[in-house]
Amino acid sequence: MTDARKLRSSGNWRTVYGGPLLIGVLSVVGLLSALLYEGPGRYFSWLALGAPIALTGWFYARRKRA
Repeated sequence: MTDARKLRSSGNWRTVYGGPLLIGVLSVVGLLSALLYEGPGRYFSWLALGAPIALTGWFYARRKRA
């Protein structure tokens, strides 16, 4: 195995699950914000719930180009 492959596969739990956990927490906070707050909380909920969709589109477009 090459050094780069070993380095990539031997990450701790933060490197493996950090991104998905952050997106999940952002989604939950966005849902709670939409339910509990009015005004600025509604705008935050749109941003928080749109972030996973935007990230998915960005990574998909990036994958297709490479």
